[in-house]
Amino acid sequence: MSFQIDFLGNNKIKNPLLQGPSNFTIEDNERILIPEFTYQKIKKKLQEKITEQEFVANSLEKAGPRGKIFFNPKKVKVAIVTCGGLCPGLNVVIRSIVNLMSYGYKVKKIYGVEYGYHGLSNGKKLRELNKKEVLNIHKHGGTILGTSRGTPPTKEIVKNLIRHKIDILFTIGGDGTMRGASKISDEIKKQKLKISIVGIPKTIDNDIYFVEESFGFQTAVEEALNAISSAHEEARSHFNGIGLVKLMGREAGFIAAEASMASGNVDICLVPEVDFKLNGKSRLLEKITTILKKKGYLLIVVSEGAGQNLLEKTGKLDPSGNLIFGDIGIFLKQEISNYLFKKKILFSLKYIDPSYIIRSKKANSYDQILCSRMAHNAVHAAMAGKTSLLIGNVKNSIVHIPISLLKDKKKKIKVNSHFWSELTQSTFHFR
Repeated sequence: MSFQIDFLGNNKIKNPLLQGPSNFTIEDNERILIPEFTYQKIKKKLQEKITEQEFVANSLEKAGPRGKIFFNPKKVKVAIVTCGGLCPGLNVVIRSIVNLMSYGYKVKKIYGVEYGYHGLSNGKKLRELNKKEVLNIHKHGGTILGTSRGTPPTKEIVKNLIRHKIDILFTIGGDGTMRGASKISDEIKKQKLKISIVGIPKTIDNDIYFVEESFGFQTAVEEALNAISSAHEEARSHFNGIGLVKLMGREAGFIAAEASMASGNVDICLVPEVDFKLNGKSRLLEKITTILKKKGYLLIVVSEGAGQNLLEKTGKLDPSGNLIFGDIGIFLKQEISNYLFKKKILFSLKYIDPSYIIRSKKANSYDQILCSRMAHNAVHAAMAGKTSLLIGNVKNSIVHIPISLLKDKKKKIKVNSHFWSELTQSTFHFR
């Protein structure tokens, strides 16, 4: 595992930012120790006199403006692409990139790629972006550039980057987008081209490996909480009322978990990381009847990827190559209803699936700030000639993460963790 960042060449141009009110810069040797490098390991290494190679091998490069840059702002041509599903904050990132490039680095040639990677493969004209066009886009959800899933042939994309004379490509998306960016970077390196590829991670699932929090996640949690609150009111207003809420989260249950903790009213939270069974002693259906007897109503939150072991496999893939899941929400609604009917228990079950509502909203203030920070640091990295990286936050610092580290890896909830312990303690089981 290498934490070294690729770069296109020596930086010889003085950063124009230093001519303005800000003279803050970061040196390439300023690094943040990765989370796995614990206090005990540091103590041991210090006693053994840790070498520079060992430090670099266990740390990530800090993001930020460099004193000198690689690309000439008067000549550089920049493109921005948004891919995959919608996420709160996409327009904020686009706006922040354009503004810093325009006002700070004095770059004139900034373009948007429409409808994801497919916009780089169909020969379509790029959309010119300027300060006026992005002035108010941060006030809206979605993306002004449009989006799509899937990655066309890599060579075709690189061919069009050359045709459009693009020097820097910002890829804004989730793990599928970053996989595509990694392939594009590899092809660029193979052809020995001087094109910088910098990724900005977005996903409401918050499942990008090494990134502590992707932008849009907190807005999604906030919006999910509204659905949970509605389900709670429905449940407690009926005799043996049951509120069932299905939230997004294919392989990681962070939205369901954090929204459940924020609610404080969730009795059962089901996530992809933990298998569960329906029937038997202390299993889900029996727990539901127990909670109804003790409390008179209950609230269940389930991630879309939970309980897939109970469902028939579809065998189908979406355009991004992800397996299409069965609907766990509808399945649970039917199974719970059938079980309680057989037990002759009167109940009222209300099922809520906010689905795409939670990802199409305008970013909240927290995500607006995170989007701006990530976008600005992506610009600094690209102008400094760094490539094949994504911008992430680790230990409250924005860092450069080699895209190669993400290959076939996803961040998931660790069941044996403080976070999971806090979640279980906030549900009915500990009351």
